Amino acid sequence: MIMSLKNNLSRILLDGGIITEEQLKEALQEQRKKGGNLSRIIYKKGFADEKVLMTCLSEQLNIPPINLSKFKISKEVIETISKTIAKKYSIIPISKIGKTLTIAMLDPLNVFATDDLKSATGYDIDPVIATEKDILNAIDQYYQESFDMKEILKDIDIKDTAEKKEEVDLEKLLKETEEAPVVKIVNVVLAQAIKEKASDIHIEPEDKALRIRYRIDGVLYERLSPPKKLQAAIISRIKIMSSLDIAERRLPQDGRMRIVLNNKEIDFRVSILPIVFGEKVVLRILDKSSLTLDLGKLGFGEKELQIFNESISKPHGMILLTGPTGSGKTTTLYSALSKINTPTKNIITVEDPVEYQLKGINQVQARSDIGLTFASGLRSILRQDPDIIMVGEIRDLETADIAIKSALTGHLVFSTLHTNDAPGAITRLIDMGIEPFLLSSSLIMAAAQRLMRKICENCKEKINLQEKAKENFARILQQPISRISDLTIYEGKGCELCNDTGYKGRVAVVEILKMSDDIKQLIVNKATAGEIKETAVKSGMKTLQESGINLVKSGITTIEEVLRVTAE
Repeated sequence: MIMSLKNNLSRILLDGGIITEEQLKEALQEQRKKGGNLSRIIYKKGFADEKVLMTCLSEQLNIPPINLSKFKISKEVIETISKTIAKKYSIIPISKIGKTLTIAMLDPLNVFATDDLKSATGYDIDPVIATEKDILNAIDQYYQESFDMKEILKDIDIKDTAEKKEEVDLEKLLKETEEAPVVKIVNVVLAQAIKEKASDIHIEPEDKALRIRYRIDGVLYERLSPPKKLQAAIISRIKIMSSLDIAERRLPQDGRMRIVLNNKEIDFRVSILPIVFGEKVVLRILDKSSLTLDLGKLGFGEKELQIFNESISKPHGMILLTGPTGSGKTTTLYSALSKINTPTKNIITVEDPVEYQLKGINQVQARSDIGLTFASGLRSILRQDPDIIMVGEIRDLETADIAIKSALTGHLVFSTLHTNDAPGAITRLIDMGIEPFLLSSSLIMAAAQRLMRKICENCKEKINLQEKAKENFARILQQPISRISDLTIYEGKGCELCNDTGYKGRVAVVEILKMSDDIKQLIVNKATAGEIKETAVKSGMKTLQESGINLVKSGITTIEEVLRVTAE
């Protein structure tokens, strides 16, 4: 036994001051009702942070904590324990020496788990401590199935589904969408994309092939390639799952669907577009569990985060977020709304589409086909006594005019624009026809945002940058050579964890233009975006590129990534 029953988990947490007697009673009561791991119940209820629990247990039990992302576990070790047992006890085997198996566990005091493991494997169990999040990520990574298209289609007689529209037999096609290989291929495509943390799935018909690509960390990668003969059946299967019309193959269609994977609900936004060789399908993956609604975790610099928080705390005015599609604007806006969402505020949004449902916030889905546009939706919202309004995007003068007048009449208004930088948002609105004096009076802040790929922590290594390369980077970035020479450069060499890309995950970089008297005067004088930017930089605004270089200095991303994302 690791320790006597007297010194159990409850006693350790109480003695360590991690939880109170009342919190322990509440957690034990829930455990008696619903079962489950006590540590998990405690941090799920918010009584203690998972890492604090791990540190406390480690110190009290003298069992080392580990960071599983730094480990590369061999297939031989993984095979010592089944996926079923690993998920049942939230454990992962990490090494095997002689007759001893080292196991990463959330709760090393779980004697039922250690006894069961010893009996099932025949090994002595040596526990180490890891967070449940790390363990579940490792289970997903190491126990994921490998799918071979040939194996899926083995012994299946694939009938040709002709691409000629006039020859399509809908009854026959409907039957084929329910056949085992088609169902399995679609399930595999969805499951693999989720496991690889893709944001989008592209299913693209070509002349003699059906190409499937995943967008991972903003970059597209080719994956499975099902037979061309199954194209119509695969696309029809997705249409059925999305409640779309399988008979309509000439017009674009949009829909949504939901699947459950590992007891987790995941939504998909589905877009179908007729192209030369069939119908192209793009599925946007909306995984609520991966949505970060904490501004502090998005990657903003300390100064930028402070300005952002001050701006969204204002009682009225307009806040604009700019950037291309896929730059994380929606996540940032949702995070801002979540931060200021209280029972005393009436928050209403009009979006196209509503990507995630937020508790306590009234969200309206824009539908231009029935006349519910951003402008008409905004007019209706103003009759609903709102305190805070979010308009998904300002696309025209009518929407811009209503939004700005709302900001001037006591409402806090959030919205987005498609411009390259923060000063560009100002000139875009003026070009639309907004009076400069109204804009200067209503605008609190304009921010431009991008997402940069982070270096994979598992294969990160320091590199020596040659002098010539430093000169080239300094010239391209338009930075003094001293800024580049002083940098300690890192890169990811590529590993299984990052699919040999050297990158894993993304971080936001922002350029925040805060209103000042000088900026307001420039707006009234109809100054160019360049003149506004020059004044803002002199006042301390960090450009997107400067924010990116700071991430390079911190070893978070690479110079190549900064150049890729900030190139104009």
